[in-house]
Amino acid sequence: MKHILVTGGAGFIGSHTVDLLLRTGYQVRVLDNLSPPVHREGQLPDYCSDQAEFMSGDVREKEDLVRALNGIDAVFHLAAYQDYLPDFSKFFHVNSFATALLYEVIVEHSFPIEKIVVASSQSVYGEGKYRCILDGVQYPDLRPTEQLIRQDWEPRCPQCGEQLEVVDSDVVRVNPHNSYSMSKYTQEMIALVLGRRYEIPSVALRYSIVQGSRQSFRNAYSGVLRIFAMQLLGDEPPTLYEDGKQIRDYVYVGDVARANLMALEDARLDFCSINVGGGQRVTVNQFLRVMSNVLGRTDVTPMCTGEYRFGDTRHISSDIGPLKGLGWQPVGTVERSVVEYLEWAQKQDDFSNYATNARKKMRQLGTVRGGK
Repeated sequence: MKHILVTGGAGFIGSHTVDLLLRTGYQVRVLDNLSPPVHREGQLPDYCSDQAEFMSGDVREKEDLVRALNGIDAVFHLAAYQDYLPDFSKFFHVNSFATALLYEVIVEHSFPIEKIVVASSQSVYGEGKYRCILDGVQYPDLRPTEQLIRQDWEPRCPQCGEQLEVVDSDVVRVNPHNSYSMSKYTQEMIALVLGRRYEIPSVALRYSIVQGSRQSFRNAYSGVLRIFAMQLLGDEPPTLYEDGKQIRDYVYVGDVARANLMALEDARLDFCSINVGGGQRVTVNQFLRVMSNVLGRTDVTPMCTGEYRFGDTRHISSDIGPLKGLGWQPVGTVERSVVEYLEWAQKQDDFSNYATNARKKMRQLGTVRGGK
């Protein structure tokens, strides 16, 4: 495999993956439609390497995929739509439909694709895996609205109603809670089922929350790294939903790029879904302290009003043992992600606080609710 197509290759994870592929000796073609708000419309970011061939196009358009796949040996399908807005159909059109179309074009034109790596998400687990001291392993459903209105944040055991202990989620069970996570899981099913049927080795990588430079600040509906950075650099109090004690699993983008490369080159991952995480549980409060320390800020008082994001999970962390067992190891840290993001963001000529307007819009649409 020498010639690699990266859909969404001008984006955050895609561009880091492209850089690693080029350093490893691959020839790379990027297919991206440079759509806002992630990009300035039609403008190729300056971080995109001129060593990669850039092709403007949309993964939802058959003709664009046909052009992009010609002469290609393997595909990283990283183009996706993600935010916290209730535009339900768009998630499935960009994520699910485009994945099905990718396989359709490959089969229809008999393109000799040797591997497809599809970007999935930790979000497919929903609330994920927990343990009850009385009833053992549990997979709680979405927390009821009545509970969140009371600002009673912790998931309860479906059997006895007691609080639960977080357990790292493995790939055995999924329980998607929103349009994005449903669309990512359907991407996995399309890739693995059609991949097996048509003998196209395929891999679905379930990324945890990916952090690092090049994460677009114009798409400010989610992501504590960019939201806290915009607020702190704009001298505004950082926003904490719920009580800030939510457990998250953050993974450095360089580690994700290495996992992508491993999925391309290691046949042991063929036809598998596998977690790619940071290997460390970090609360949102702890993440804020890391960023405050990096900025040398000792005066940070977060705004915590009891608001919550409708459909959000309370805690989530992934079991990365299977991938580590194959030789991959996360080496990045939360501190490294924060430092690299802040250095990059402050060099951008249009960096500003997009988070305030994004939060107002989410409240108007009912995505952010509650509060004192």
